[in-house]
Amino acid sequence: MRTFLSVATAGLVFSLLPAPAAAQVNGAGEKPYLGWSTFSEQTINGSFLTQANIQAQSDALKASGIEEHGFRYINIDSGWQGSFDANGRPIPNTTTFPDIKALVDHIHANGQKAGIYWIPGIEQPAVDGNYPILGTSYHTQDIVVMPLAKGNAFAGPLPNPYHDKIDFTKPGAQEYINSVVVLFASWGIDFIKLDAVTPGSYSNDLSIDNRADVKAWSQAIAQSGRRIWLTISWQLDQDYLDVWQQYSNARRIDDDVECEGGCGGFLTDWPRIVLRAYDDVGWENAAGPALGWNDLDTLDVGNGSADGLTDTEKQTAITIWAMANAPLYLGGDLTQLDALAKSAFTNDEILAVDQSGHPGIQKTGGFHPVWIADAGDGDYYVALYNFTAFPDRVDVRWSDLGFKNAVAVRDLWNHANLGAFPGEFSTMVPGHGARLLRVTPQGEIEQPPAGVSYEAEAATLTGSAAPAPCPACSGGVKVGNIGGASQVIFSNVSVPKAGIYRMEINAMTQGPRTVEYSVNGAAAASLNMGGGSYQLPQSSTVPVALIAGNNTITFLNPSGYGADLDRIVISGDGNERAPTFTTYEAEGAQLAGTAGFNYSTRASGGAYVGSFGAGPANTITFNNVTAAATGTYQLEIDYVTSGPRTVYVSINGATPLQLTFNGNNWYDPVPYVLPVQLRRGTNTIVFSNPNPTGYAPGIDCIIVSAQRIHGGT
Repeated sequence: MRTFLSVATAGLVFSLLPAPAAAQVNGAGEKPYLGWSTFSEQTINGSFLTQANIQAQSDALKASGIEEHGFRYINIDSGWQGSFDANGRPIPNTTTFPDIKALVDHIHANGQKAGIYWIPGIEQPAVDGNYPILGTSYHTQDIVVMPLAKGNAFAGPLPNPYHDKIDFTKPGAQEYINSVVVLFASWGIDFIKLDAVTPGSYSNDLSIDNRADVKAWSQAIAQSGRRIWLTISWQLDQDYLDVWQQYSNARRIDDDVECEGGCGGFLTDWPRIVLRAYDDVGWENAAGPALGWNDLDTLDVGNGSADGLTDTEKQTAITIWAMANAPLYLGGDLTQLDALAKSAFTNDEILAVDQSGHPGIQKTGGFHPVWIADAGDGDYYVALYNFTAFPDRVDVRWSDLGFKNAVAVRDLWNHANLGAFPGEFSTMVPGHGARLLRVTPQGEIEQPPAGVSYEAEAATLTGSAAPAPCPACSGGVKVGNIGGASQVIFSNVSVPKAGIYRMEINAMTQGPRTVEYSVNGAAAASLNMGGGSYQLPQSSTVPVALIAGNNTITFLNPSGYGADLDRIVISGDGNERAPTFTTYEAEGAQLAGTAGFNYSTRASGGAYVGSFGAGPANTITFNNVTAAATGTYQLEIDYVTSGPRTVYVSINGATPLQLTFNGNNWYDPVPYVLPVQLRRGTNTIVFSNPNPTGYAPGIDCIIVSAQRIHGGT
């Protein structure tokens, strides 16, 4: 864990740790790769995957100007295969891929590398054919588990899973995988994506267990004599990180970024992008030249409005990927590559962040996260994000990053030297935006006093919240089942003076979940999380306002189970910058009538409130919405709907404002920002639709700016 270490100290400690086995012994993965994949375009164009189209994409990449900056991989995803050869190996559909060797040769002639997709196990037609395994006396039926077992996460129900499991203790099993890789190598393949790998891929136990498959594919690549990159996918289980690091170049740490038909024809949307930033926190110390890379999936940022993102959101996505040192591979149609993508991916200052070999670590979490990465020459890369939808100020104190002052700050997106910034840096960041800086530090700070740790298992536990063993946790114990009436209450959090402190939250989850916390009875704030393990705690630090003496901090989740909790650590001198917004989760509001929870992993808090409206009795009431002074404030409403729906918003009993929202699905929140008049102190905001047939959209949360747009009387 990074707790209490400055950046410089942390780097020294990590450099002294024993080096793990090098990722993928054939040396293909010294840096994250750059390129393009077919899959995103496949999700909106069912006839896209053809040899002719991929050849056109290769030509478009060569002509785009970004190939000269390192973008060289052309990766063919799922759907290319048509049958099996005389040795039971997958071969292309000859209708769509009449000559795959010629296609790969064309890609190579363009100065590029060619990738292909496959899966663990062996498909049933290859088993039914009982084909001889190349170079052996064995046959495909000799190497499968009997009775048949599931061979990957796509496998169907037993007794006929179709995707059959290979028994690698049987002679001929490794030789079969060797023969498949030899075939791919004979075509000139430079990259293999192995999909549906478990533990992971929504199967986070050992019931399928593809660890032996991954090892076998890695060994097959090594013996092939060809430098072939191996990526394993998807949403891998971090509990088996040692295997993934040893035998692959990269592992997909999250779900598909594509909407796959769920976003009105767009490739992706903002909730799927921001989830990558949450996911990367738990994996941030797992990547590097000797460890392999965290793959955040495709960057769908090059096809204008078809991507489903604003230009600001695209720039933020690229920043997230670059700070993670994730492979940068575009989706969409390269023949339509837009000016933003060409500008971004010919910006060598941005690409240097991704290629630095020093993935970033998060220093502050929440809706205004701050990440830092070692630039390798004494400087640091610093990324500041605004995950709210309205423009807002984002602050960083250099001391929180391990140094006193910045003698030089450079804006990498705008190629602008901003000057020296003693002590701290503050900047306005657009909604869903980011700033990416190169910072020259000055003056290493003395090691700050150790924070005060409060173990979750020592707190007051209510309902079904209960301790559970966690060998990697502080004290070897965590608390789970936090949600509903089950809470963790720290009632003795003591500080010497009132102020804004830093609270480090050590928690863990497998997939998206939320930690919600209330300080001294105030509205609960949300820390949205991703992750790959319920046994490996990750650390996020957020600012909290504490009073002098004892404070009570309650961890809860009104709508369902949140992340498991290890501990909290309170640190700082009380002089942190105050938060510039307040989040109010709809599931924590007062619900009336039919209003109820609906679950979505991409909603803040893990849920939204729906089934309200269609009459005046069915409402959501946000009580105690606070404002420091009377005036006009920014109000962000995060809603969900599939098609247009109308909601009425009344503030402090005033005439309701009628708003009609539109959306593409019932699980990805969409923001709407409007100015509202609030009075000093507490305010009440009611959402309704009194029309008997007028159901309202679902409401995820509201976010209120702390700063007034205009003053009041």
